[in-house]
Amino acid sequence: MMNEKLILALDQGTTSSRAILFNKSGEIKFVSQKSFEQIFPTPGWVEHDPNEIWSSQISVAAEVIAKAGISGLEVAAIGITNQRETTVVWDRHTSEPIYNAIVWQDRRTSKYCDELKSQGHTDEIKQKTGLVLDAYFSATKLKWILDNVEGAREKAEAGDLCFGTVDTWLIWKLTRGKMFITDVSNASRTMMFNIRTMDWDDDLLKLFNIPRAILPEVKQSSEVYGETSTTLFSTKIPIAGIAGDQQAALFGQMCTKPGMVKNTYGTGCFLLMNTGNEAVYSKNNLLTTVAWKINGEVSYALEGSVFVGGAAIQWLRDGLKIIHDSSEVSTLAETVEDNGGVYFVPALTGLGAPYWDQYARGTIIGVTRGTTDGHIARATLEGIAFQVYDIVKAMEADAETQSTELRVDGGASASNLLMQIQSDLFGFKIIRPKTLETTALGAAYLAGLAVGFWESIDEIQSQWIIEKEFTPKEDKTKIDNMVSFWHKAVKRSQAWIED
Repeated sequence: MMNEKLILALDQGTTSSRAILFNKSGEIKFVSQKSFEQIFPTPGWVEHDPNEIWSSQISVAAEVIAKAGISGLEVAAIGITNQRETTVVWDRHTSEPIYNAIVWQDRRTSKYCDELKSQGHTDEIKQKTGLVLDAYFSATKLKWILDNVEGAREKAEAGDLCFGTVDTWLIWKLTRGKMFITDVSNASRTMMFNIRTMDWDDDLLKLFNIPRAILPEVKQSSEVYGETSTTLFSTKIPIAGIAGDQQAALFGQMCTKPGMVKNTYGTGCFLLMNTGNEAVYSKNNLLTTVAWKINGEVSYALEGSVFVGGAAIQWLRDGLKIIHDSSEVSTLAETVEDNGGVYFVPALTGLGAPYWDQYARGTIIGVTRGTTDGHIARATLEGIAFQVYDIVKAMEADAETQSTELRVDGGASASNLLMQIQSDLFGFKIIRPKTLETTALGAAYLAGLAVGFWESIDEIQSQWIIEKEFTPKEDKTKIDNMVSFWHKAVKRSQAWIED
């Protein structure tokens, strides 16, 4: 048995549910993970079974407690972080979902979004929510369920249904329906929440035809919301932290001051810049979002997404078959001194921010007789780094600030070569922390702060440990030349599909 108290982070992701126990030093003590089914009913549709989300999450929570050989008495608090925008609707009385969860990747409401654009609602939605009008967010998914599940709209009007993002669903289940809540970071991703008034917006609810009775109460990201009521833990445990996955990673990276930026190098790349207590509206196709609310104070962020980050490396492995394992890409790229004039724009599913071109396609350009698989590998790593560069430059323009460092996490951040390329491009430090599980760590920190496990953000800051720093080594003239060629390559890839 351990006598030190721990924080339990529940990290509910798109493909798996994880539970991680952290100690007072912010170190991972035990981890448990379980995948669950991805459901594709028809092309462009993506769903999850909400009961499977719950069962996978609660089973890893039980497993990690068992691995640690502790009881609920040793858990100081629970923090929750989750896949964002994914939409769950359930019966308030039976707690049974009325339809599968519609996942953030789902595109079934794209045409409806196009109709709203043609009616001129784009600016109103951006001003109120900070978001672009897109099927990505929860509002149109919720409307679809109310319009397409028999009897759903009548039940919703009567106050018999609950809508939630995944955090809300998990907390409802953990408390057996006693708590129907979300936090500001998740609410700000629904396209129904006004990030100025910090409340659900009546005009938008009217536009989407969504009754207010279906919506959860919006709380801070760090406060004691209540206690667990399940029989899983031998004692009641405070639930004390909630944040959407990217905001949790921003907090886990301790990007707590305006101008600080983090990038998660996953399948795609998610960049967030803390803009402090000011909601900065983007002129460069970025999203404005709530980062968190702690002790009554709201912090905002700018967000940009790269659709294809680590997925480009997976394509080298599965499509081109020039590597057997993703970890081999750096070794192959290091067989050449530079890219040999080859540029790869990884627009395999179109281009994300700041271009937002769904008709762009992947482009490898500058190929000669002397081009080798090493040049392709290097151009792939550079293609990921260039996309990140473009978003940070857009953020700097919007926030009217210059970045001095980038904090990194996610699978591809383990590549020293990619991180060195990134540092050379920016001409500033790239910082990789010791703990790369920054999403779960952020949720743990938010929960721990609320119960006094950690006294202050300053105390947490002091335990944030750097594993490696990368500083620029390349000549600036050469970098400027590369950036110029990159932008030429992007132009060649844009609007490729004419449909």
